[in-house]
Amino acid sequence: MRPQPPRALPARCAGLGLRRPLAAALLAAPAGAVDFIEVAPENWIGVGGRHGKAFAELAERHPVVCHGLSLSLGGPAPLDLDFIAHLKDFLDRWNAPIFSEHLSWCADEGHLYDLAPIPFTEEAVRHLASRIAQVQDALGRRIAVENASYYAAPWQEMPEIDFVNAVLVEADCELLLDVNNLHVNAVNHGYDALHFLHALPPRRVRYLHLAGHYVQAPDLLVDTHGAAVADPVWALLAAAYRHLGVRPTLLERDFHFPPLPVLLAEVDSVRALQAAAPEEAPAHAV
Repeated sequence: MRPQPPRALPARCAGLGLRRPLAAALLAAPAGAVDFIEVAPENWIGVGGRHGKAFAELAERHPVVCHGLSLSLGGPAPLDLDFIAHLKDFLDRWNAPIFSEHLSWCADEGHLYDLAPIPFTEEAVRHLASRIAQVQDALGRRIAVENASYYAAPWQEMPEIDFVNAVLVEADCELLLDVNNLHVNAVNHGYDALHFLHALPPRRVRYLHLAGHYVQAPDLLVDTHGAAVADPVWALLAAAYRHLGVRPTLLERDFHFPPLPVLLAEVDSVRALQAAAPEEAPAHAV
């Protein structure tokens, strides 16, 4: 059976990634502080006690978007069908409007606990498309895949943008566009981020991620999710809205957590850019 698109979030909405150190502050935050939360299902499936209770309370207040960490879509090992069954139950239980995963791999006879790069080859496109289709069939929904940050390029038959677009078409899936990853990769690998952005088909882009990074050197950025969003990434987000139209956008922060009001100020900056942009993609966009 062909997966049906999940229910949509409003285009103009801004969310925050739920991390356990943020849960208590989010529970105490005023209504409307964030429009949705995003969780890694692996961190919450089967969790009880005070953490499970906090998650359940937040999930009652906010739509829950899910962003996976461990499917290893590009990996050589067979997909973990038992985990995917548990994942489906979690998505259905919390009525998650979106599930996304990374264009990377992270397991082979055990988890690597890192996101390894995929060669940009036709063979890799077919491999990914087959596995994404298997996941979509098992979940009964279309998924989004994220452009991952990478620091080594093991083999490239094609540019990254051509690889990403080929996967989207071959798998008939959607894209989670990580704007910070796009900026990091463009700097590290010497390509034009705006060229990449303008080559994306707006109809395939489901939602956006935003995060901070660490500047190791002028030509080496590290995707840390541990700092405030940098000015060039804000500018690229505004350009994304101009090309794609407005999309739901999530702020990620994984460590070095500031007080919640500091993160909410960044969420409000997302809302301000959304308010200033056209909701739909321009007519000339493909």
